[in-house]
Amino acid sequence: MIRHALERTGTTLRSLLFFFLLLNLSIYSISINARSNEDASFPPRGWNSYDSFCWTISETEFLQSAETISKRLLPHGYQYVVVDYLWYRKKVQGAYVDSLGFDVIDEWGRMHPDPARWPSSKGGKGFTQVAEKVHKMGLKFGIHVMGGISTQAYNANTLVMDSVKGGAYEESGRQWRAKDIGMKEKACVWMPHGFMSVNTKLGAGKAFLRSLYRQYAEWGIDFIKHDCVFGDDFNLDEISIVSEVLKELDRPVLYSISPGTSVTPTMAKEVSQLVNMYRVTGDDWDTWIDVVAHFDISRDLSASNMIGARGLQGKSWPDLDMLPLGWLTDQGSNLGPHRLCNLTMEEQKTQMTLWSIAKSPLMFGGDVRKLDDATYNLITNPTLLEINSYSSNNMEFPYITAARNNPHHSIGNNVKTKHAFGLTSCKEPKASTWSVVDKNNGKICWNQYSTEKPEKPFCLYNRKALLSSSEEIQHNQLYQGKLHLQTNDKAESCLGASSRKKLTSKDYSRGALSPCKLDANQMWELHSNGTLENSYSGLCAVLNPVKAAEASSNGVRSWIASGRRGEVYVAFFNLNQVKTTVSAKISDIAKALQNKTHLEGASCKSHEIWSGKDFGPTKDSVTIQVESHGPALFVLHCSHA
Repeated sequence: MIRHALERTGTTLRSLLFFFLLLNLSIYSISINARSNEDASFPPRGWNSYDSFCWTISETEFLQSAETISKRLLPHGYQYVVVDYLWYRKKVQGAYVDSLGFDVIDEWGRMHPDPARWPSSKGGKGFTQVAEKVHKMGLKFGIHVMGGISTQAYNANTLVMDSVKGGAYEESGRQWRAKDIGMKEKACVWMPHGFMSVNTKLGAGKAFLRSLYRQYAEWGIDFIKHDCVFGDDFNLDEISIVSEVLKELDRPVLYSISPGTSVTPTMAKEVSQLVNMYRVTGDDWDTWIDVVAHFDISRDLSASNMIGARGLQGKSWPDLDMLPLGWLTDQGSNLGPHRLCNLTMEEQKTQMTLWSIAKSPLMFGGDVRKLDDATYNLITNPTLLEINSYSSNNMEFPYITAARNNPHHSIGNNVKTKHAFGLTSCKEPKASTWSVVDKNNGKICWNQYSTEKPEKPFCLYNRKALLSSSEEIQHNQLYQGKLHLQTNDKAESCLGASSRKKLTSKDYSRGALSPCKLDANQMWELHSNGTLENSYSGLCAVLNPVKAAEASSNGVRSWIASGRRGEVYVAFFNLNQVKTTVSAKISDIAKALQNKTHLEGASCKSHEIWSGKDFGPTKDSVTIQVESHGPALFVLHCSHA
């Protein structure tokens, strides 16, 4: 009897030991998964098809590119390969960026790859086989998607799928369709025939978005670039819902949002915890003005501690957009890669240096199948990639001196200020500056927020409603109390918050006058706190000072950062049209870094990576002559010995 009791006790102990072993393995597995789900620990790095193919890339071209990347760029951390927009559009006569009726959709109104360009997608397979091939190459696979629902699905009035229960989504005793959730008045401004927002306040609207992103995960997608939801197209509700859906998945999916027109630090803080990357300018193309347009916003986001801030299941990074280097196409083109980058080599080095030290994601855009040695060496420069991944305390450094090398050219900071219409977060103080000047005529004006006043008052007039139209009566009921604004009381055009085209980084003015239409982009609401809010994006109107220096690209800029091994990085950028000698005191760098690198009183040796020259030792300053539109990048090693 005692023996049987001991045997039972032994069995119980063995069971307990086995239970604790399983528990420990589970805890270990959870901790491993938690680490692997730490998304975007470093700025993501990869390739996107847009700059070289626009929307026309095929499966063959994409897999050729992926294979090249796996061999040449993956060893340098370029691990994401992303198909940009309109992979579902048939490449036939009449199809272009904003055409209607050429897309492949399923019975639930969801986009599917064009089988003529993506033959492995036939039979409803989607991108499954492409993702499998990409994964076997050691890469991660991404796609571009538009916000909301397609106009084609809306017109077809497709059923909404319930991806949780299966079948059609049912609520209140009926099935829900595309026309129940689509918001025609909120069509994507720069692709109005393509997509419109969905009503995320409805259960069916949320169900539609959930069905989209669950399908992408089933295909094996690792990266989502979500467009027409940020910047001037800000849709925080949709971003929040998509973020929650991605968080529910059993595998990590990196979440990127776009475009970045009008982005401010306040807007960045609203989305940073929901995403892993967020664009902060319009599209970046290979023009010098586009490159220069990234300096101010990079400075502002760094000063607001947004670089590497908390993100979706990991970190988030301000995204300066793709690197349009090498062999490219043109914006909105139906052609593939057919021309070389227009930037000079000095300008390309400036772009790559800024993107790296500002810790932007590095998404190469050129045709990797024709990757030349100069471009390859630039985007794989080991010092730049080290800075991009591992540096800290990254910030713009204003305490520099510059001396022009041509007395007939001026560095010039005394420049005239003009003002351009723009958008910003309604939480910004400068947004609360509108007031009614003439109630009878519906005249509202911008009150001065700063001392940099416009040359003459900027005023807008509320358009008189034309009640003869039944459509307009319905529109007035929808937007009761809101304003249809014109630049004068006799104008035939109305002010829209966002341009009807996809903006580039160099576009300062965001608003656009166009024939008065019954859509949210042209509807405004003047609040009692003085903000003028747009009904499409929820952003508020402002007048932004634009200095002539921004247009002419005059000036010298500098950034600094700390290295992980105690080194210090100092970058100079010469935006002038002539060679300029630039200098920075080591004591000023020490103060800016708050002695985090123990620079005070140290003797420093430095290496400048672009010239290959060594300098020092010195306790005073670093000085170099920088080419027009070019950079200098010092690596400082300092000691008190």
